[in-house]
Amino acid sequence: MTATHNSYAPGHDASQTKHHEWRTAENSAVHLLPHLARLAPHTPHLKLLDVGAGSGTITASLAKYLPPGGRITATDISDDILLRARNHAATQSLGTDKITFLKASVYHLPFQDGEFDVVHAHQVLSHLGAPVDAIREMFRVCRPGGGGVVSLRETDMAMWCFWPETPALQEGFRGLMARTLTANGGQDRAGRRLVSWALAAGVPRGQIEAGFGTWCYSEPGDQRAWGEAMIERLKTGQMRSKGIEMGITTEQEIEDMIKAWREWVETEDATLGIMNGEVIIKKGS
Repeated sequence: MTATHNSYAPGHDASQTKHHEWRTAENSAVHLLPHLARLAPHTPHLKLLDVGAGSGTITASLAKYLPPGGRITATDISDDILLRARNHAATQSLGTDKITFLKASVYHLPFQDGEFDVVHAHQVLSHLGAPVDAIREMFRVCRPGGGGVVSLRETDMAMWCFWPETPALQEGFRGLMARTLTANGGQDRAGRRLVSWALAAGVPRGQIEAGFGTWCYSEPGDQRAWGEAMIERLKTGQMRSKGIEMGITTEQEIEDMIKAWREWVETEDATLGIMNGEVIIKKGS
């Protein structure tokens, strides 16, 4: 039986996804870039599938690394977020010249076996109830024969490091995010489980390369973008309503987290480091 999607816990409102637009190929898919550089000279019509593309900022920046004849297909399950991604691509003078946008489920990708040279998914599996099924489907549409690549990157909620070490953020907010994610059917330790999930999907161990990469929010602009987005989630997002409904948190604790985020944004030496698991699958014959 094909898995069905649980809802995307943060929701797709612009206020909940705007901070995603900080993400680019350079800060969120650097583990994939050497493989694109390797493939591009020998694959003039390289086809890349970006699964769960969201706001599309990684998608658009990946387009720079494709050969002139290369194309990207970007999928998501939300019409609203696909429109946002399409509009972003238009601002980058990419539009439909390089990228096609399509509503599709990762559990049932409407493509032929081996149709894409590269399949990329960023922060998708952590929101799924059946990540192994999703990897199996991405592996299916990746080109065999040693040239195809599946690229995965996922955060690990246990590996968030705040300075200052405010309990309202380190334990309170991080814990709230992790518990509401899992309550929604997601995975709070996705980063460390990528190899395990790939093996369970039938990928031979010799085709899997694993590593970890980081995000660091420390520059004032990065601090403000991230902090204000998290404040908005605490004020109006599903994380707030679900956390209170399930007894995971209280109104007062939410207010304490909002206050802590506001102070973090204004603190000169504030830093947030987030560890992400990264896997490259080189598909064999």
